[in-house]
Amino acid sequence: MYRRMLCSFYRPFTPQNSKSIHTNANYFLNLEAALATQFDTMLQACSDHSFIQQGRQVHSHAICTGLIENSLVAAKLLGMYFHCASVVDAKNVFYQLDLKYSFPWNCMIRGFSIMGRFEFALLFYFKMLAAGVSPDKYTFPSVIKACGGLNNVRLGKAVHDSMQFMGFEVDIYAGSSLLQLYVNNGCIHDARRLFDKMSHKDCVSWNVLLHGYVKKGELSNAVGIFMEMRSSEIKANAVTFSCILSVCASEAMISFGTQLHALVVAYGLESHFSVANTLIAVYSKCHCLSDARTLFDMMPRTDLVRWNGMISGYIQNGFMSEASHLFKEMISAGVKPDSITLASFLPSVAQPANLKQAKEIHGYIIRHCVPFDVYLKSALTDVYSKCRSVEMARNIFNQSTRTDVVMCTAMVSGLVLNGMNTDALEIFRWMLREKLRPNTLTMASVLPACAGLAALKLGKELHGNILKHGLDKSFHVGSALTGMYAKSGRLDLAHQVFQRLSERDAICWNSMLTSYSQNGKPEEAIDLFRQMGMGGVKYDCVSISAALSASANLPALHYGKEIHGFITKSEFSSDIFAESALIDMYAKCGNLVLARRVFDLMEEKNEVSWNSIISAYGYHGRLKDSLVLFRDMLDNGILPDHVTFLGVLSACVHAGQVDDGMLYFRCMTEEYGIPAWSEHYALMVDLLGRAGRLHEAFETIKSMPFSPGSGVWGTLLGACRVHGNIQLAEEASRHLFDLEPHNSGYYMLLANIYADAGQWENVRKVRNLMNERGVQKIPGYSWIEVNNKTHVFVAADRSHPQSAKLHSLLNILLLELRKEGYNPQFYLPMHPQTKGI
Repeated sequence: MYRRMLCSFYRPFTPQNSKSIHTNANYFLNLEAALATQFDTMLQACSDHSFIQQGRQVHSHAICTGLIENSLVAAKLLGMYFHCASVVDAKNVFYQLDLKYSFPWNCMIRGFSIMGRFEFALLFYFKMLAAGVSPDKYTFPSVIKACGGLNNVRLGKAVHDSMQFMGFEVDIYAGSSLLQLYVNNGCIHDARRLFDKMSHKDCVSWNVLLHGYVKKGELSNAVGIFMEMRSSEIKANAVTFSCILSVCASEAMISFGTQLHALVVAYGLESHFSVANTLIAVYSKCHCLSDARTLFDMMPRTDLVRWNGMISGYIQNGFMSEASHLFKEMISAGVKPDSITLASFLPSVAQPANLKQAKEIHGYIIRHCVPFDVYLKSALTDVYSKCRSVEMARNIFNQSTRTDVVMCTAMVSGLVLNGMNTDALEIFRWMLREKLRPNTLTMASVLPACAGLAALKLGKELHGNILKHGLDKSFHVGSALTGMYAKSGRLDLAHQVFQRLSERDAICWNSMLTSYSQNGKPEEAIDLFRQMGMGGVKYDCVSISAALSASANLPALHYGKEIHGFITKSEFSSDIFAESALIDMYAKCGNLVLARRVFDLMEEKNEVSWNSIISAYGYHGRLKDSLVLFRDMLDNGILPDHVTFLGVLSACVHAGQVDDGMLYFRCMTEEYGIPAWSEHYALMVDLLGRAGRLHEAFETIKSMPFSPGSGVWGTLLGACRVHGNIQLAEEASRHLFDLEPHNSGYYMLLANIYADAGQWENVRKVRNLMNERGVQKIPGYSWIEVNNKTHVFVAADRSHPQSAKLHSLLNILLLELRKEGYNPQFYLPMHPQTKGI
C-alpha cells in the first residue's frame, strides 16, 4: 500500500508536467495543496511504530520538495512521529519550524497529551509562554487535558482563569476537558458552575456532568440533569442512557427504568451493547429476572459482558441453579468466561456440599490460563471458606504476590465464618503492619471476631479506630458494632450505637432485632419489629426470623401466629428461612403439630429447614422421630452440618440415650469431619451428667481442643447439683467464677450444693464472696400465656391479682406430688447459720 501511494505521489513530477509548473503560478499553488493532501494520506498510513522508517522517507521527500514549510504537512509529520512514539524525531521537526507562532507549540502540546506524557505537555506550554508566544483557542484544550491527566485541579483552574483573562470563550472542547477535570477530582459544584456558563454544549458536555453526579452519589441531581438535557436541543446517546440507567439499577428504580427503556427503544438504541447490558442490570437489581432474561434472549449472545450481567443477576437474586445452567450454556455457545464471569459465578457454589464443584472451577481457571486477578482470588478465598475448606483458602491467600484490602477482608471474613477468630485477628494485625488501610467491609468482618472471643476491650479499641477514620456512617459497620456489643453482653452500648446511626437500613434493624432476641429481651425485640414496620423499613427474611425467634423465647404463640399470617400474605410465603423460623417458633411454643405441618407444606427444603424440624423433635424428647428425619435428610442428598448434630444430640439428651448420643458425636467428628463446637461438648456433658457419669463428663471437658466456655462448666455444675458431687462442683465453679464473675446463678447453684450436703459454713463463704464482688442475686421468673395474655411470675412475688388462688392450687399440687413420692428440692434450704444472708 505504501509503494502504491509513493508512486502516485511522484506522477506530478514527470517531465511532461515540469514545464507547466514553472510557467503557471496558479497551477503551482493548486499542485502544492494537492501534494499536501497526498502527504497527509501517506503520513496517516505510517502512523504506527512498525512504519516509522517509511514515515521518515516521506519526511525526507517533504524536505526535498519544500513542502515542510506547509503548516498542514508539518502538523501531520509531528502527529505521525507522536503516534509512532518517536519523541526525538518530533522534537527535531519542531525545532526546524518557525517558533514565533503558536501552531508548532500547539502540535507538541497536543502530541504529548495524546501520548499520556502530560508533564511534558505542560512543560512545553510553559516554554511557550516563556518564549513570548501567546496561546490561541487551540492551545487550551490539550493543556487542560494534561492538567486532568495529572489530576491537578489547581493548575486547571489557573489555566481556566488565563483563558478568561485573554478573552477566549470556553468552547465545547476546552469546556468538556475542564468539566472532566473537575468531575474526576470530585469538584462537582465547580463543574456545574462552568457548565452553566458554557454558551455551547454538546452531548459530551452533558454526559460528563451526568457522570459526575452519578460518581459523586448525587443521584437526584443526576436525574435532574438528564431531564434538563431532554428539554434541550441535544439528543441523548448510548453513553447518556447507560449512565442514567445505572442510577436506576443502584437505586432499584424500576418505574423510571421501564420509562427509560421505552425511550431507548424510541431512540433505536436497544441493541447497543452498553445500553442493553445496563438494562439487564436494572431488571436484575429490581428483582425482575424474567424481564432481564427476555431482554437477554433478544440480544446476540456474543457479548461476554451480557453473559456476565445475566449470570450475576441470577446469583444476586438467589437463583443459583439458573445461574449454573446459564454458565454451562455459555460454555456450550463457545463464549470463553473471563475472571469477571468466574468471580460472579463462584458464589453459586459457596456451600459445604459444593466443595468438589468449587475445585473444578479452580482447575478450569488454571487450565485455561484465566487471568488470576485480585477479585478472582478473593472470590475463590471466599468460596473455599464457605465450603469449610479453610486450608485451600489460606493457600490462595498465602500464594498471592499482590495482596490488597479486598483479599484480606475475604480471608478475615472466611476465618470468622469458620470460628477461627484468633486467626482472623492475626490477619487483621498483619494487614495493619503492611500499611493496608481497612475499609468498612474489613471492619464489619473483623468485629464479629471480637464478639466470638468476648474481647470487649479490643472491640472498643476498634470502635475508636472506626470513629477516628469516619467509618461509623456505614450500615455494615453500624450493624457489626451493635452485634459485637450485644454478644459481649453490653446491650446498652449496642442500643446506643443503633440510636446514633444517622440512617438505618434493614441490616441495622435486623442486627438490633437479633441482639435483643438472642440476649433474653424478646419483648424489646417484638417492639422493635413493630417500630421497623412503622418506620417504613421493608422486612426481609432475617427480620421475620428474628421476630419469630423472639415470639418463641417469650413464648407468645399469638405473636408468632400474627407473623405467620403476615408471611402467608406477603412475598415470604415461599421463603425457606422464614418458614424454617416458623417451625422453630411453633416447636418452642409447644405446638409440634403445627411445626410439622409447616415443614410438610414447604415447596423446597434446604439444610436449615431440616435442621429446624430435627431440633423441634429434639426439644420434645422425640428421639426416634429426630433420627428418622435425620436419615430422610441424608436420603434427600443434603449433608448434615454443625446445627444438624446439635438437634440430634439434643434429642439424645432429652431422651436420656447416652449410647446414641456418643455414637452420633463420633459420627459427626469422624465420619463427616465436622469439628465439634462448644455447644456440642456442652450437650455431651449434659448427657453424661444426667446419667450420673460425672467423671466421664469431666474427662470430656478436659479432652476439648479449646478452652471450655461457661456453658460447658455451667452444665457440669448443674449435674453436680443433681448428683451431689461437691468435688467436681468446686472445680467447675472455680472456672465459672473466673469466666463470669458477676453471674449470680452460678454462686447460688454452688451454695445449694453445699446446703444439700449440710456444709453451711461453705454456704456462708459463697454468699460473702458474692457480697465482696458486688454480685446481686437476680430473682428467677417464669411466664405463661393464657388467652393471648402473658402472665409473669417472679420468685417470692405475690403481686399477681390471683396470687392467693394460685398458691392455694400450688399447695394442693405439692401434696399430690408428695403422695407420689416426690420430694421438692428447695432453691436454698434454710438453716439458722444462713439466716440474714
